[in-house]
Amino acid sequence: MQRRVVLLLVAAAVVSAALAIALRREPLAAPTAMALSAAEEEGYAVARAKMVEDSIIAWGIDDPKVIEAMRVVPRHRFVPAEYLAQAYENHPLPIGYGQTISQPYIVALMTESLELEPGERVLEIGTGSGYQAAILAELEVEVYSIEILEPLAQSAADRLKEIGYGDVQLRFGDGYYGWPEAAPFDAIIVTAAPDHLPQPLLAQLAVGGVMVIPVGPPGGYQELWRLTRVSEDEFESLSLGGVRFVPLVSPSAGYAPEE
Repeated sequence: MQRRVVLLLVAAAVVSAALAIALRREPLAAPTAMALSAAEEEGYAVARAKMVEDSIIAWGIDDPKVIEAMRVVPRHRFVPAEYLAQAYENHPLPIGYGQTISQPYIVALMTESLELEPGERVLEIGTGSGYQAAILAELEVEVYSIEILEPLAQSAADRLKEIGYGDVQLRFGDGYYGWPEAAPFDAIIVTAAPDHLPQPLLAQLAVGGVMVIPVGPPGGYQELWRLTRVSEDEFESLSLGGVRFVPLVSPSAGYAPEE
């Protein structure tokens, strides 16, 4: 655990630097489908394998199912064309509208921390590019994902279907309130940071279920938490270390969508 926390703090510094660059940029167009040659796809496959060795396994991720998902899902299909050269570097990238695709290590860490089993029902808050949803889908779980920014929700839905993850259930809406009609969930993963724990999400977590969520103010210190619901009224918490995420876009969380 000490090694994991140290690595996570290093990762947070990488995230912070990349976000500072990302959030100064003008909004980008949503990523679009790309027609790549066989040689180009092979080059990305080699880069992806190297990323998994250098930035996932070497950084302490050891769940074989998560490692295999990171090897399989083509991250380059989820980033804007101008960032293709950085698709397999271990830092977040802008995807437009002030949002990012998360750092590969953080994606793997959060996914591993959920301790998922096939067939479980998982809620993701903040679809973004759709990359995290695709990683979850590779673990043979039922994926429900909510995105509050409509252009991102639509582009993610199109991309996931095109790549082969059409079973992901995706909704345009305010993720702060979760997806009550599909609850309870065996796991909930929140890929943007509110400044407090959203009570609707806690209520939708099944007993025995796990939530992984960053919490903290926009631009300030945030902490990544793993919460386990041990009974109807009791949760156990474990800090996974310091991180820096974009804010949870939700009027209920005090951070409204950009116009």
